Formats: sequence, structure tokens, C-alpha cells
Amino acid sequence: MEIADTAEERARGLMFRRDLPAEQGMLFIYDSPQPVSFWMRNTLIALDMIFIDARGQVRHIHPMARPLDETAVPGAAPGDPAPDRLMVLEVPGGDAARLGIFPGMALAHPRLPQGVALAPCD
Repeated sequence: MEIADTAEERARGLMFRRDLPAEQGMLFIYDSPQPVSFWMRNTLIALDMIFIDARGQVRHIHPMARPLDETAVPGAAPGDPAPDRLMVLEVPGGDAARLGIFPGMALAHPRLPQGVALAPCD
């Protein structure tokens, strides 16, 4: 996974790429949990957007985001009582389901606050 952890890297994301091999993608990491939304401006490939909270829990998945669509994709499902996100993982469209990623599962990453992570790194 590529890491996008600066404002500039997060703004560019996966724009202008013509392909993204299976099991590759980009992990957007924010300095602190916050409400987020994404769009597909200048993004030429379908993506699954996986929204992750500060504990590493997958809170929302937007599958098969349409290329070039400028409609905002919110990082939280309607009614989510805790809409702040620390990370967003973008993978090729269909990979979330193929890999068995689902809302509620815990993902591990060393950049999560390890004291509250549901799946802390060793």
C-alpha cells in the first residue's frame, strides 16, 4: 500500500492512474480523527473506499466508486454515532469484498494509536 499522509498527497490520491493492480492501493492517514468525504474527480479507475476509525475498526465501505464522479462519498453511513475517521483505504473496485473486508472488522496498522487499537501491532 502507498501511504498518503500529507495534505498534498491526500489531495492527489490516485488521480490520473490508468490502472491499479489487485491487492494494491493507497492508505490515507490523517493527523487526527475527523469527518471525511471523498470524490472521484480525475480518478480513472473504480475504487472501493474503506473508512477506518482511530481504533482500526472498519466503519463504512463504499464499493465500486465510479470513475470521474464528483459526487461526495461520505466516510460515515447515515446515523453513524461516531463519524470521525483516521484512515481511508482505497483499493481496486471489488477488492474489499474479494478480500473479505467488512464493516465492524478490525485492521492493524502501526500508525493507529496502539493504546486504543482493536488489533494492536506487536
